[in-house]
Amino acid sequence: MKLVLAVIQDADAAALMRALSDQQFEATKLASTGGFLREGNTTLMIGVDDTRLAALQALIGQTCRSRTRLVPARGLTSENEGGVAQEPVEVPVGGAVIFVLGVEDFVKV
Repeated sequence: MKLVLAVIQDADAAALMRALSDQQFEATKLASTGGFLREGNTTLMIGVDDTRLAALQALIGQTCRSRTRLVPARGLTSENEGGVAQEPVEVPVGGAVIFVLGVEDFVKV
């Protein structure tokens, strides 16, 4: 058995929770905050049998899409101007970060 921790964007959480339920995966949803953009994320804790791990990873990959976003360029300096850059910067966001951990014991009470 494995414990999967999937960190996803809040925008993808509802669709992924529905998809997980449709495929009989049980998940616990936790609110979390990303370190880079300091925005809300969702972290899902999912217990899964080893034989279904690949299917779970594929489902997460199909549901959580990558996209780009413009963010303020706070603190970035421009070498030409010698000051603070004012133009927003396009950064990739979305998708999922998936951690897979071995589970020694699983008890449901």
